[in-house]
Amino acid sequence: MTWLHALLSFGTVALALGLLYRPMGDYMARVYTSGKDLRIERGVYRVIGVDARAEQAWPAHLRGVLLFSLIGLLIVYALQRLQQWLPYSLGLPAPSEHLSFNTAASFVGNTNWQSYSPELTLGYTVQFAGLAVQNFVSAAVGIAVAIALVRGFAYRRSGTIGNFWVDLTRGTLRILLPLAVISAIVLLIGGVIQNLNGFTGVTTVVGTAQVIPGGPVASQEAIKLLGTNGGGFFNVNSAHPFENPSPWTNLFQVLLMLIIPFSLPRTFGRMVGDHRQGYAVVATMATLYTASFVALAALESAGMGTAPELAGAALEGKEQRFGILGSALFATTSTSTSTGAVNSMHDSYSALGGMLPLLNMMLGEVSPGGVGAGLYSLLILAIIAVFISGLLIGRTPEYLGKKIGPREIKLAATYILVTPTLVLVGTALSFAIPGVREDVVATSIWNPGIHGMSEVLYAFTSAANNNGSAFAGLTANTPWMNTALGVAILLGRFVPIVLILALAGSFAAQDKVPATSGTLPTHRPMFIGLLTAVIVLVTALTYFPVLALGPLAEGLR
Repeated sequence: MTWLHALLSFGTVALALGLLYRPMGDYMARVYTSGKDLRIERGVYRVIGVDARAEQAWPAHLRGVLLFSLIGLLIVYALQRLQQWLPYSLGLPAPSEHLSFNTAASFVGNTNWQSYSPELTLGYTVQFAGLAVQNFVSAAVGIAVAIALVRGFAYRRSGTIGNFWVDLTRGTLRILLPLAVISAIVLLIGGVIQNLNGFTGVTTVVGTAQVIPGGPVASQEAIKLLGTNGGGFFNVNSAHPFENPSPWTNLFQVLLMLIIPFSLPRTFGRMVGDHRQGYAVVATMATLYTASFVALAALESAGMGTAPELAGAALEGKEQRFGILGSALFATTSTSTSTGAVNSMHDSYSALGGMLPLLNMMLGEVSPGGVGAGLYSLLILAIIAVFISGLLIGRTPEYLGKKIGPREIKLAATYILVTPTLVLVGTALSFAIPGVREDVVATSIWNPGIHGMSEVLYAFTSAANNNGSAFAGLTANTPWMNTALGVAILLGRFVPIVLILALAGSFAAQDKVPATSGTLPTHRPMFIGLLTAVIVLVTALTYFPVLALGPLAEGLR
C-alpha cells in the first residue's frame, strides 16, 4: 500500500465517521433519554424485577454494575471448567483454573486478552454462551457508565444518575445487537466464514494432511469490533484470512472499531444541551488519533535496521494483503480504542514503531478509547485541564456549569493514577519477586534483554487499560501471568468505574453555575489544545522513565 492508498483509506474512514457522527450520536442520545420501552425490554425488566421508571443514586448504580459483572465472571469461568461436558465442545478439554480465571476476567472486563489459541482451546458453546454474550454486555456496561457521568453534568440538584439496568438493556438491544447483525452480514459478504463445521481434514497440493478449523466467525467478529472487545476466533486474530480476508474488509473493520467511540461525543453534547462541547471532545480525540497514525506509519515505512533496510521497509509480521500502512491504520485504531484486535504482529514492529501502540494505551485510550470508557476517560482529563487552568487564573474551576471542588478533583486525580499504578507495579513485581522473576524470564519471555522487558510492560499496559493486544513474543499462559494480568484487568476496569459513578453522583447533586466573563470556554480551539497538551504531559511524566528502559532504549541504541 502506497502513501496515496493510505491517505485514501484514512480519508474514507474519516468521511464515513463524519457522515455517521450526527445520526449515530443523536440516535444513541434518544436511546438513553427516551421514556418509552420496547416490548422485549419490558419483558426483561419483569424477569429481573426492575422498575424502569425508577432512577438510581450512584451507589445503587454501582452495585448493579458490580453484581452484574460478578455474575458474568462466575458464568464464564464455570462454562470453561465444564467445557468437556457441554455440547459443541469439539472434544476439547477444560482450560486450567488460572487460564479460566484470566479469560473470564478478560471478557467481563471488555479486554479480551487471550493467553491461549482460541480455535484449539474453546468449543462453540463457550464461545457463544460465554464469550460472545460478554462481548455484548461488557460493552453495554461501559456505555451505561459513560451515560451516567453525562447525566451527572446534565442533571441539576438530583440524587440520581439514571437506571443501570435500563441503560444496559437498551444499549444491548437497541445499539449493539442491530449493528452487530448488519455488520456480520457485511463481513459474510466479504468472505468471513460462519459455520459449525469444527475441524476439517484436507490434503494439500503437495500431498500432506492438514486440519482446517471452522466456526461461527462472522457473528463473533462483528461484536468483537463494535464493542471494542478484540478477542479473535483464531489465534492470529484479524490477520487470519477467515476473519479479515481482504483490504476492504480491513477498512470496514477499522470503521466498526471507531463508529461508537467517535459518535458518543455527539451523544454527550446533545444530552448536556451544547453540541459545541461534543465537537471539542471529538476534535481532541481525532487530533491524537491522527498524530498517532502518521507517526506509526512513518516509523514503519522508514525501515530502520539492517533487515528492514534490505527489505525496503519493516515487513516482518505484516500481511501482504494489508501492507505496512494498512497494518499501521489497524494497529493505531485497535490500541487507540480498547479493542486490542490485531491484523499484524506488534511484537515485530520496529522498536520505536512498537512504542506507538504502547503509547496509545498509556494515553488512557482516549483517542477515541473504548465504547463508553473512552468518553468518560477523556471527560476526566477535561476536568483536570479545567482545574489546572483555574489554578493559573485564580478562579474556581467549572466545567459545564458544575464546580470542581475538593471532592471532584480528588476523584479525578485518583482516576488518572489507577492504571499507571497497575502497569508499573505489575511490571515491577514480575521482575522483583524471587521465583516469579525466574519463571517470567525462563518461561514467558522469548526475547531476552530490553525487548523482553518491553513485552512484559506491554502486557500489563494492555491489561490495566482493558485493551487486550500483546507483544506476541510473550508466553502469558503461566500461573503468575494469568493471575496477575487477570487481577490487573479487573482492577483497571472496576476501580475507575467506582470513581466515575461517585463523580457522576457528585455533579448531579449540584445546581448549575451561570457562565460569567471569567468562565473558561471549553468549546474553543484553545481548550482543545490545552486538553491535548494535558493528556500528553500526564502520560509523558508518568511513563517516560519506564519507556526509557524499554522501547526508547531499544530504538535509540
